[in-house]
Amino acid sequence: MRFEAKKLVALTLPAVVVLFGCFGGEKKEEAQQETKKQVRVAINGAGATFPYPVYVNWAKEYKKETGVRVNYQGIGSGGGIRQVTERTVDFGGSDKMLSPKELEKRKLYQFPAVIGSIVVVYNLPGIGDGELKLSNRAACDLFMGKVKYWDDPEIKKDNPGIKLPHQRVTVVHRSEGSGTTWNFTYWLSQVCSEWKEKVGYGKVVNWPTGIGAKGNAGVTNYVRQTPGALGYVEYAYKLQNGLSAAQLQTAEGNFVKPTEETFKAAASHAKWSKDSHFYLEGNLLLQPGKESWPLTATTVILLPKEKKERNKLVVDFFDWAFKKGDAIAVKLGYVPLPENVKQEIRDYWKEVVLK
Repeated sequence: MRFEAKKLVALTLPAVVVLFGCFGGEKKEEAQQETKKQVRVAINGAGATFPYPVYVNWAKEYKKETGVRVNYQGIGSGGGIRQVTERTVDFGGSDKMLSPKELEKRKLYQFPAVIGSIVVVYNLPGIGDGELKLSNRAACDLFMGKVKYWDDPEIKKDNPGIKLPHQRVTVVHRSEGSGTTWNFTYWLSQVCSEWKEKVGYGKVVNWPTGIGAKGNAGVTNYVRQTPGALGYVEYAYKLQNGLSAAQLQTAEGNFVKPTEETFKAAASHAKWSKDSHFYLEGNLLLQPGKESWPLTATTVILLPKEKKERNKLVVDFFDWAFKKGDAIAVKLGYVPLPENVKQEIRDYWKEVVLK
């Protein structure tokens, strides 16, 4: 029977080839036209998981209105920078802003897309959202692995009204190259000299303690499932998953909660300029003001310099998002860019990116 089957295939194959031989040219042309059409109406991006929820929701609404599909893969800022540098995607997403020198080296353009914030989340049954205060010193000692139990005096002194459990601390951090990690460790380096000397900052660092998890979603899941866990995630992940987040100290030294108002307060001090491709050395971290959330950050879009036609499609999508996507962003816990910044970005597109 096996031989017969092979024989049948052998007899049938030439007929199939002949059929394609007769109509192959027309079908091939149709297929090529279809492929061109699909390429034209689909935009591919990859990178930071920090803005992934808002990009996906923007893309869903954009497809309904325009028919243009936007595919975005949350693979981390490191992956996004690499893929757009290799030209395997139309745009990269990154929470780590690239300096003008680095943009020139990679032949990229850069503009901000939306503002978000990083929060320190914990899983301590009985201690609610926003109840726990973590000083800069306490946060540093926790992530250094020096504070091993939640009822350590370093934490208790700022939380006299809370009954902290004698439970071991489990630190959860990112396992891959991450812009969220870059911003978080940059903040730790600014508020803790010991962290700056021994660990430093970057998309990947040599963590003194803890367990690695992939993406904001991975850290979120690990913290949710582990009593005593402590991690850092983008605010949208905290909001969507009902995690508890700690109060932190502003640049002025007072404690604040992570809220839309404290994120906006930090963003109001930003000094963006299209002349520097909107680069800010420390992103929006530790902005002045008693109400400014210290871990506020913007996430950026990276575009290949030479791909003007594809860049126009990407720019059209983000222009739509700037006009119609603010309500979606706010609902998810992000802060839309101020209108004057949106206008400066549009000028940047016109005068630089699409010129």
